[in-house]
Amino acid sequence: MSAPKILITDYTWPDTAVERRVLSEIGAEVIEAPNGDEDTLVRLAEGVSAIMTCFAHVTPAVIDAAAATLKLVARYGVGVDNIAVDAATHLGIPVTNVPAYCVDEVAEHVLAMIFALERGLPTYDRAVRDNDWRLRADLGTRRIRGRTVGIVGGGRIGSALAARCEALGMRVLIHHPRSPRAGDPSLFDLLGQSDYVSLHVPLTSDTAHMVNDDFLQAMQPDAYLINTARGAVVDPSALERALTRGWIAGAGIDVFEPEILPPGHPLLAQPRLLATPHTAFSSRESIASLAEQAAQSVVDVLTGRTPVSVVNQ
Repeated sequence: MSAPKILITDYTWPDTAVERRVLSEIGAEVIEAPNGDEDTLVRLAEGVSAIMTCFAHVTPAVIDAAAATLKLVARYGVGVDNIAVDAATHLGIPVTNVPAYCVDEVAEHVLAMIFALERGLPTYDRAVRDNDWRLRADLGTRRIRGRTVGIVGGGRIGSALAARCEALGMRVLIHHPRSPRAGDPSLFDLLGQSDYVSLHVPLTSDTAHMVNDDFLQAMQPDAYLINTARGAVVDPSALERALTRGWIAGAGIDVFEPEILPPGHPLLAQPRLLATPHTAFSSRESIASLAEQAAQSVVDVLTGRTPVSVVNQ
C-alpha cells in the first residue's frame, strides 16, 4: 500500500519538522505548496489523503480536485472560514481544527495592546525617536486598575482574558452573542460602559462587519477597540472613520480585512492605530502545540480514530 500524501498549503513558522515527526507514524509523504494560490493547490491536491492549511483558502475547487482520495481537511487554528466546509461536508469529508492551542497567547496579546494604548507607548516611542524627550503629559494616560473591559464573546480566550483583567483590578463585562446568559449586558450596554472593547467571536454571517458605524459610535469617545478575532468582523472603512472623527480613542488590531493591507491603505496612516500582523496566536509553545495537534488529527483520521475536534460532525 502506497504512503498517504499530505498537502500542507501554507504555514508561518520556520519549518514543518513537528508535523513530519507526527506524520511519520503513518509513513506519510508530505507535500509543501510553494504558494497558496488556488491553481497551485488544485494541481497539488490530486491524490492527497489530507490537506493541512493555515491561512490559504481551501476552496470547493481544491476539495473537488482531491475528492477521490481526500479523507480530511485539517485547519492549523480555530476558525475555519478559509475552508469550504459545506463542500467538504457534502462529500462526507471531516474538517478539523485546533480550538485550544493559543488561549494564553491571545489573552496576553490583548493585555499588551491595552497597556500599550493606554500608556501611550507607541506615541512615546515615536517621540523619542524624533528626539522629543518631553514628558508629554497631555496624552491623558489613565490608570488601568478600575477601568472596565468589555469582552464580546466569552469562549476560552474571552474567559482567559476576563480572569487576567479581574486579577489586575479591572471591571469585566461579557456579552455572549451566540448564547446570551442571564445577567449579561446587551451589546450596546457593554459598549457604552467599557473603556476597552475586545472582540472574541468567530467570523460568521452574523458577525461579519458587526463592528460598523453604529457599533463604534456607541463606544465611549475615550475607549479603545481591540480585535484579535477575525479581520472581517470589523468594517475597515467604519474603523477609519471612527479614528479620523474621534468616535473612539484608538484601536489595537491584529487581524485586518483584507488579511494584508496594501501600502497606502488609509488605516496605516492613523496615528491612533496599534497594528500587529496576525501574530496574537504566536509563541514558541503555541506553534509547537498547533503543529502537533493539527498533524495528530490527520493521523487519527487516517488510522480510523476519532480526532479531538471535528467542526462538521
